[in-house]
Amino acid sequence: MIQVSRVGWQSDEPNANEALVDREWLVTNGLGGYASGTLAGMVRRRYHGLLVAALPNPFGRTMMLDHLVEHLRLPDGSARRLSAEETDAGTAMHGTEHLEEFRLEMGLPIWTYRLDNVVIEKRIVLAYCQNTVYLRYSLLDAPGTDRAHPGIAMSLRPAMHFRPHDAPVSRPFDPYTLSLTGNRFEVSTGSLLPSLKIQVDGQSPTFEFFPERQERVNYRWEADRGYEAHGTLWSPGQFKVTLTRATPVTLVASAETWETMGAIDPDRAWRYENDRRTRLLHIAPGADQDLTTAELVLAADQFVIAPAGRTEDAARARAQGEELRSVIAGYHWFTDWGRDTMISLEGLTLCTGRLQTAHFILHSFARYTRNGLIPNLFPEGSQEGLYHTADATLWFFHAVDRYLAYSSDRVTLRLLLPTLEQIIDAHVKGTDFGIGVDPADGLLRQGQDGFALTWMDALCDGWVVTPRRGKAVEINALWFNALTLIGQWMAGERSPESAVRYRQMAETAKASFNRLFWNESKNRLFDVIQGPAEAQDDSFRPNQLLAVSLPNPVLDPVHWRAIVDGAAEALLTPVGLRSLAPGEPDFKASYHGDLRTRDAAYHQGTVWSWLIGPFVDAWLKVYPESRSNARQLLRGLQTHLGQACVGSVSEIFDAEAPFRPRGCIAQAWGVAELLRAWRLTAEPQPIGEPLVHR
Repeated sequence: MIQVSRVGWQSDEPNANEALVDREWLVTNGLGGYASGTLAGMVRRRYHGLLVAALPNPFGRTMMLDHLVEHLRLPDGSARRLSAEETDAGTAMHGTEHLEEFRLEMGLPIWTYRLDNVVIEKRIVLAYCQNTVYLRYSLLDAPGTDRAHPGIAMSLRPAMHFRPHDAPVSRPFDPYTLSLTGNRFEVSTGSLLPSLKIQVDGQSPTFEFFPERQERVNYRWEADRGYEAHGTLWSPGQFKVTLTRATPVTLVASAETWETMGAIDPDRAWRYENDRRTRLLHIAPGADQDLTTAELVLAADQFVIAPAGRTEDAARARAQGEELRSVIAGYHWFTDWGRDTMISLEGLTLCTGRLQTAHFILHSFARYTRNGLIPNLFPEGSQEGLYHTADATLWFFHAVDRYLAYSSDRVTLRLLLPTLEQIIDAHVKGTDFGIGVDPADGLLRQGQDGFALTWMDALCDGWVVTPRRGKAVEINALWFNALTLIGQWMAGERSPESAVRYRQMAETAKASFNRLFWNESKNRLFDVIQGPAEAQDDSFRPNQLLAVSLPNPVLDPVHWRAIVDGAAEALLTPVGLRSLAPGEPDFKASYHGDLRTRDAAYHQGTVWSWLIGPFVDAWLKVYPESRSNARQLLRGLQTHLGQACVGSVSEIFDAEAPFRPRGCIAQAWGVAELLRAWRLTAEPQPIGEPLVHR
């Protein structure tokens, strides 16, 4: 069995308390639900909890179990606490001194605590495609335990606040009803919201009922982001149980039925998930020989979901012999987004050997096509998607192309071609949000007041930070790529006459692009041309890289090197590319503060991890013999896997050193593009033994 471990922290690390609080962990369940927290165990975000259940719409993802306080009575009679608690000064002082190590094993978190001579291990796992969490405690060493002191007395006090996971922590409580049977209890609100069921397995578990409220729980990072930062948690009481070498203790919490919850006993929960992850590594090319590949394969699995909320869509998909599949754009707060899904598809599913999943994703989004557009996103708890995007649909063509490159599945192509043709026709005629082809030059224009339709989509209280209305450089690079692809597909599968039409459209767009977008004075491309004011935007942004990096580059090769070298000099950082070059008037060096301040910086210099993928593609086209240099460009993100959210890739970073991680702690296209670029820059590896890494 392959063992892949990433140590996020050890007790001899400098600034240990800071590392324990700043670094986070994440476990997901394949439905969009998750558990997450700091390594220290302190709650810092509204999203930190032990069970965020992915529930059918209209509920969406719901915080069900927020926190668990663990107390121990050692053989010498002393009382200790495992998880850290905050001091008045706001630092993790109580509890962290017992944490000896935190690591991921097969991508799952493990804490090792040493309390004098007593060593305890804690693990957490979510059942795949269930809203059930298992916290397991094992006694590894306890010299003072014998017949007189056979084990360690434990008390486990769960605390909760049922609310939408992105709701303010100050949201009022619903009245709770508690029912208790033996070593398990059930908490409900009397509404249609599923109840929370908790049981403890171990030696002689009991439950003591004495409710209490934890007032003014401090969600410190929410305050930093300008949100409500004080909330209340409710606890019905505590479980008491004895932890022995022979009998671990497991707390199981679930939003499923008791029957579903009981289908997997605690002894099997870890083994089932470990076996599933072992299979993922087995089918992923290169994962058995390269540690970083293996880590990224397991990270990629966190984002691929069967959306729990859209039950009607899932039923329709199954009636067609398909399964509904999508991609969570980022944890904690993003849902599934069309653009992010299509950009991520190759890295998350094709590079990992999950071709059937890629097939399901493509068919799922094809069914959602309306007026020639695929959805931009599905709001939390909603059955209907929002379609305000000019590029997600064009990325769909790219995703289909990459799927065919890996699978040679011409049957799927033939099934998708009518939808792809309708998309092109809708763009030619003009569709929603001002998206349509300019008949004068064959280029694609887009824009509508109050909307940001490209990936640079920050919008705050009606303020479109980077509207980019007009003809955007990456939109037209994607448009040319889509026209070229459908011309090839039509020639091979359906209609040579239509193929000629698409090729002519592509040639017209390419000629116009090179004539209108090239900025001779700056030796690079304009970012946007022919906007509402007919001004040409020459801001130095990474969008122009797509004119080189895509499989069918629209830019004449004579200009490729200037684009790549310019981006390397002004935009490239160790963890991705800046969204705007330093020195530009709107450049922001740091992403911080309340929502408006953050949105003002989101695409105005902030580094994006996913952009390393297009940059490496473009780099290798210009410098094809520099594969080893391209690999070096990924080392910063490789190191980052042990920081922030251990084992994953952050969404964004500050634009200047030390490039502090910001935004989502785990981002789909950041993981996907790092994995794809890592494989692209790999040297052939000799066949050897399975990996064991610490």
